[in-house]
Amino acid sequence: MKKKIQLSDHFNYQKLLRFTFPSIVMMVFTSIYGVVDGFFVSNYVGKTPFAAVNFIMPFLMILGAAGFMMGTGGSALIGKTMGEGKPEEARRLFSLFIYVTVAASMVIAAIGILLLRPIASLLGAEGSMLSDCVSYGRIILIALPAFMLQYEFQSFFVTAEKPQLGLAVTVAAGITNMALDALFVAVFRWGLEGAAIATALSQVVGGILPLLYFSRPNTSALGLTRTRFNGPALLKACVNGSSELMSNISMSVVSMLYNGQLIKYAGEDGVAAYGVLMYVNLIFLAAFIGYAVGTAPVISYHYGAGNHAELKGLLKKSLVLIGIFSVCMLALGEVLARPLSMLFVGYDKELLALTLRGFLIYSFSFLFAGLAIFGSSFFTALGNGLISALVSFLRTLVFQTAAVLLFPLIWGINGIWFSIVAAELMAVAVTVFFLVTQRGKYHY
Repeated sequence: MKKKIQLSDHFNYQKLLRFTFPSIVMMVFTSIYGVVDGFFVSNYVGKTPFAAVNFIMPFLMILGAAGFMMGTGGSALIGKTMGEGKPEEARRLFSLFIYVTVAASMVIAAIGILLLRPIASLLGAEGSMLSDCVSYGRIILIALPAFMLQYEFQSFFVTAEKPQLGLAVTVAAGITNMALDALFVAVFRWGLEGAAIATALSQVVGGILPLLYFSRPNTSALGLTRTRFNGPALLKACVNGSSELMSNISMSVVSMLYNGQLIKYAGEDGVAAYGVLMYVNLIFLAAFIGYAVGTAPVISYHYGAGNHAELKGLLKKSLVLIGIFSVCMLALGEVLARPLSMLFVGYDKELLALTLRGFLIYSFSFLFAGLAIFGSSFFTALGNGLISALVSFLRTLVFQTAAVLLFPLIWGINGIWFSIVAAELMAVAVTVFFLVTQRGKYHY
């Protein structure tokens, strides 16, 4: 039996891949089961409900993003505290972040339900598409507390040195969603509401099972315990995780902007085609995000312990691995463009052609996205939330917004697909700049 990998270990390529593999699979699997809704809705309910799901999803993701912020920002602080030799304080911080997330998520869910219809209308949904947005969104928002906890625990399982357990919970949630989607949508014919219920119940599995695990005595490095309110620590976690919050919010805002441009240039078909690309984008980028989540606690630990040589080695190995992943992602995107497009919209010839053309252009963004995602996470792990947030803000909001508004004026709808490639390329330039200029400060 292989020895359990600890944060304090020396990491070679093999050990780094072994430790991060569960996080990569966990994030990819989370994305895949999220895509299942789209598959069943598109093929069993119709094109308009499929467009509605993709239209309202960015708003729902914005509301859930606070869980990802607390998970990544909190993990960096907890990992650093563990590296400083303070396990009890680390457990108290962990408990504080969980309790605050539960309370905040209930308030956010209530506000979201109240604002759902006016927001959907403001974004441009009308008629049956507006009704579908509201029907789907309200069911998802009821489970928002569990969804936020699921996001949060994906980071905390790694920090607790239990990435395999995090993967097991994610698989359980994914299987729940897939099975219930097939049952509710394909068998019972409950339509859009059935898909929403399946997703909500899977989020309950993903959020509540970890809560039960950490509530009881366990063999991990973390557990829920009595704590006290610690304003400075809470603020530090929020600031440190603000890059991930910004990244999620920005991607959602930009998705809304893309939808608006696509309705203008290609109508409802454009929104549906973009939905397919977003599903594939989620799966591919999830591999990079999973690697970043998996390495962050290790980086935080060795930074807290002052192991500069190990920190330098982690960065070098990560850049090599991400470079290899990126080339493979581009190749996969080009090869799988037709079969994946057929899977979702093969029933509509014109929509298929539009989706396929977008896919072949969009795939080049995978060549650049990984480095920017890791760079932002790297600075979060070092406790520099400002640089991390700036990289995310420029990558996911500024560059993409500028490109998606400008490029279609020159190249029409193809300009919309080119815009993400240009934005990711510019984000790589910014990431490299900060990695080079901050070497002296962090000794990596």
